[in-house]
Amino acid sequence: MRSGDPARGPVRRPGGWPFRGGPTAGTLGISATAARTGRYGAAMTRWTVHSERPVYSSPWVNVALADVEMPSGNRVPEHHVVRVPAQVSACVVHDRATDTVLLLWRHRFITDSWGHEIPAGRIEPGESPADAAVRETIEETGWRPLGMRTLLSYHPSPGLTDQTFHLFVGEGAERVGDRVDVDEAERVEWVPVTTAAAALMGGGMDGITIVGLLAWLRDQGR
Repeated sequence: MRSGDPARGPVRRPGGWPFRGGPTAGTLGISATAARTGRYGAAMTRWTVHSERPVYSSPWVNVALADVEMPSGNRVPEHHVVRVPAQVSACVVHDRATDTVLLLWRHRFITDSWGHEIPAGRIEPGESPADAAVRETIEETGWRPLGMRTLLSYHPSPGLTDQTFHLFVGEGAERVGDRVDVDEAERVEWVPVTTAAAALMGGGMDGITIVGLLAWLRDQGR
């Protein structure tokens, strides 16, 4: 149901989707204290970290073994932790006139799979997340996103890694030339929003694309 439906009242709060910039305690129906401390009534679910030792390090990824203790007292002396030094920015680019979104069709060798993805990449040192989203979009597609605004930030797999994704929306784009990263994708195309939305549950998109498109669709009340 779209925002402002009289049967249910407004879905969106003033200023946009309440999850913009990341979910808040209030939007999940829990108190700020519970969100900060992990305490719900008498239960405490925060794990205790006794130590963490590195086992592999590179500019791209660091692997460590953490000695952690659960609230029950059970202890895991070697919990694998993956730390990713560089955060990632991505951008949902929408063309209002044609109601299409800018997507890459590419192969991922690790999963040996093909799928549509929104432009995304790591944030360089000294670069803001928004600037990284613009740069990556230009390099991967040849289009510069316009009307940039923040959508949300999140950790895709906090049970294993501290990797952070920042999602932005560009309302419109201008062609600035050929894409620089020719190895990134088989093709770059403007896909109708209805087609992209229908493909969300088909397994042909990566996680950041699914989250980005779903968040943007929700932001638009669609």
